[in-house]
Amino acid sequence: MIDGILQGLSTAIMPMNIIMVVVGCFIGTFVGMLPGLGPISAIALMIPISYSLEPSSGLILMAGVYYGAVFGGSTSSILINAPGCSSTVVTAFDGYPMAQKGKAGKALALAAYSSFTGGTLSAVMLLLAAPALASVSLSFQSPDYFALMLLGLSAVAAFAGKGQVIKAWMMTTLGLMLSTVGIDKGAGIERFTYGITDLMDGFSFLMLAMATFALGETLIGILKPESKDPSTQSSSQLDSINNLKITKDEVKELAPVSFRSSILGFFTGILPGAGATIAAFLSYGLERNLAPADKKLEFGQGSKRGLVAPESANNAASSGSFVPLLTLGIPGSGTTAIMLGVLLAYGIQPGPRLFVDRPDIFWSVIISMYFGNFVLIVLNLPMIPYISKLLSVPRTVLLPMILFFSITGVYLVSFNTLDIFIMLIIALGAILLRLANYPLAPLLLGFILGGLMEENLRRALMLSDGGLNFLWERPITLTFTTLAVLVITYPLLKSLSAWITNTRRL
Repeated sequence: MIDGILQGLSTAIMPMNIIMVVVGCFIGTFVGMLPGLGPISAIALMIPISYSLEPSSGLILMAGVYYGAVFGGSTSSILINAPGCSSTVVTAFDGYPMAQKGKAGKALALAAYSSFTGGTLSAVMLLLAAPALASVSLSFQSPDYFALMLLGLSAVAAFAGKGQVIKAWMMTTLGLMLSTVGIDKGAGIERFTYGITDLMDGFSFLMLAMATFALGETLIGILKPESKDPSTQSSSQLDSINNLKITKDEVKELAPVSFRSSILGFFTGILPGAGATIAAFLSYGLERNLAPADKKLEFGQGSKRGLVAPESANNAASSGSFVPLLTLGIPGSGTTAIMLGVLLAYGIQPGPRLFVDRPDIFWSVIISMYFGNFVLIVLNLPMIPYISKLLSVPRTVLLPMILFFSITGVYLVSFNTLDIFIMLIIALGAILLRLANYPLAPLLLGFILGGLMEENLRRALMLSDGGLNFLWERPITLTFTTLAVLVITYPLLKSLSAWITNTRRL
């Protein structure tokens, strides 16, 4: 193993590969900033270039583009509430409110530092424990995945304000319902398509995310024109752009948050099929539940914890997702599926023997991630004052730009005009839900986990002959199921306790 690491290090520090890290990070960051594109589009653009390179250089380039896109995707989430990719949707929950309060520079700086922390910690953990972690991820079975996702769905209370837990669960149910539209993967029949051929593929996550956040925010901005003088607002925002300083108290408060979220994100990324998006949602929910009562109220209103947690987790998960890809040959997301295709095109078969047969490729890609995080922080921090000037763009220019990127991004995924009309309908529905004070984050979480949850539930039921005993037969499944029950009952027990206390006072 030591020999393999040294061989990978000698490969990673070759001038050509260092250049590939820088180029990949720069291209990934730039593409990640564009709403609706994200890492899949960035990597797809790099495929023709990668074929002309050596396997190690090509994969280092692709890896740099991948985590560069995740790193840069937070920018559009924070500045214009238009997530650059699905894993940065959670970043918008508190990043955008911070920008609205004139703290755009600080929000972008926190996102950069958090991304660096998550990426660096995960790269170190990946370097030290990749072979062992592969066996852990391989031990997970369908019942374990189902229980894990059940735990994720039960944590929707983290996205709900005081007294809104029922509304959050209702939105989660709606997300689960939307995920069932299309072809049933198990039976191969159409569901809820109503004879419309274009609905056979179901709804895309990008369309739903852009409709509920970017497009919905834009339409609300059109319906509610700015009451402030634009010149005054731009001036105040620009004054805060250069304020990138993070105080000692903030470091003391946020360092444990970033550390916890990085570990959670890394181990979530290891699980095949989980990925950075689920890691971001889970870390956000965890930190909201762990936050003190006064800090908990800040979530959704511009909480620094709510920004640091998902940014640390999604970057850590991006590195973690390379464990099942390289050691098992199992892509954990659409992005790593493309990278799997690139590996196979090079004639390289990923699997348990990859780090033995081709240590130069295995370890050089992992070590390049560590270098890439330094490149990303050096590239992004000096650019923050210039990137943040998006806030000074007049609304008459900015809102049409957001509309353009939202609609174009969704259309380029499917080349289907019906998706644009569906997106408009969902955006109008999202506006009504926001006016009725319904949280939209649980809707996205339910949609993300719906398909995976259904697939793993079907497999688990087959293993248990149709019974529910699979929920407690395996220790891992039992642990996740117990935690899910505790998380679901906690808000109810808390409300019951408060009611009993108030009754006694009366």
